[in-house]
Amino acid sequence: MSYLEYTVTRVPTGPSKVLYVNWALVLLLCAVASVGFLMLYSVAGGNLERWAEPQMKRFALGLFVMFVVAFVPIWFWRNMAALAYGLSVLLLVAVELFGEVGMGAQRWIDLGVIRLQPSELMKIALVMMLAAYYDWLDINKVSRPLYVLMPAVLILIPTALVLKQPDLGTAILLLAGGGIVMFLAGVHWLYFAVILGAGVGAVSAVLSSRGTEWQLLKDYQFRRIDTFLDPDTDPLGAGYHITQSKIALGSGGWSGRGFMQGTQSRLNFLPEKHTDFIFTTLAEEFGFLGAVSLLALYVLIVVFCVSAALKNKDRFSSLLTLGVAATFFLYFVVNMSMVMGLMPVVGVPLPLVSYGGSAMLVLMVGFGLVQSAHIHRPRGR
Repeated sequence: MSYLEYTVTRVPTGPSKVLYVNWALVLLLCAVASVGFLMLYSVAGGNLERWAEPQMKRFALGLFVMFVVAFVPIWFWRNMAALAYGLSVLLLVAVELFGEVGMGAQRWIDLGVIRLQPSELMKIALVMMLAAYYDWLDINKVSRPLYVLMPAVLILIPTALVLKQPDLGTAILLLAGGGIVMFLAGVHWLYFAVILGAGVGAVSAVLSSRGTEWQLLKDYQFRRIDTFLDPDTDPLGAGYHITQSKIALGSGGWSGRGFMQGTQSRLNFLPEKHTDFIFTTLAEEFGFLGAVSLLALYVLIVVFCVSAALKNKDRFSSLLTLGVAATFFLYFVVNMSMVMGLMPVVGVPLPLVSYGGSAMLVLMVGFGLVQSAHIHRPRGR
């Protein structure tokens, strides 16, 4: 029996699909988003309309989109993977040609209703494409050099386009997310060892290029590296962000200063307090316990996704679910590490909490795909 025949005869159809939605995952997503609404209300000084209300509307739209995607059969999304990837690449090229510039980077396309950031779309489109590729590929060929080259090219094309914007944070997420999907698909670990060695060499080349005609990073990106290694070298300049972030994190203590009582955010010492550094506001107002509680919600979302993937016997659905989980995991790990000084500041938002439209909507599309794989999982009669 073909996959399509098996799907049509053995999975829920019509209104009964609602019964198979992973409602626990939906509740977890709503809980995390609610934390974001609360913190955006706080950093705006009790103003609901400035950031919290628009974010609520975006999340409501995201939930609607998630359910629409979820109720479409997963085999349809498998067939759309190449189209989604191709359109995302074209949009990245369009950004390069006539995209809008903001904060020194050219990353957005203004569609009137929304400013679209195609690099966010690519995070999910890449996972879809790789999952479809390995679903098509014979499992015995996964580690053969010719068949490793193809997914590597699929990853490197958007990564190169994103680096040109420049957007180092998203480029890192694309590389890491794509690499995780390849590893989960069964690619031999030696390939990753070689890549790790090449990565060390690339880092050396990047550092050596500083101040030369062939400098590989922008000056501000090198300043971020300097700040990461020693923030105190320029506490009022390049090191200002991370210095104020650490002050906010430390001042929260175990239980925090209290809701809307964070001095770093209320007195505007903390930059980008509603986007990349919103986690530090949470830690200052609700302390270590509040920060760990949010982290626990994030971990539970990943656990639910992994559990759903392990129960699904379809290779595309499993890899897609694990890929979305990995992308989500990288989002919050990189953001939290960044604001704690464990990684350089690379401009990665805190998923479902930081203020923003493209990242939230794309993540909800990703979770819609996870729900589609869960709902349309073949089940016994």
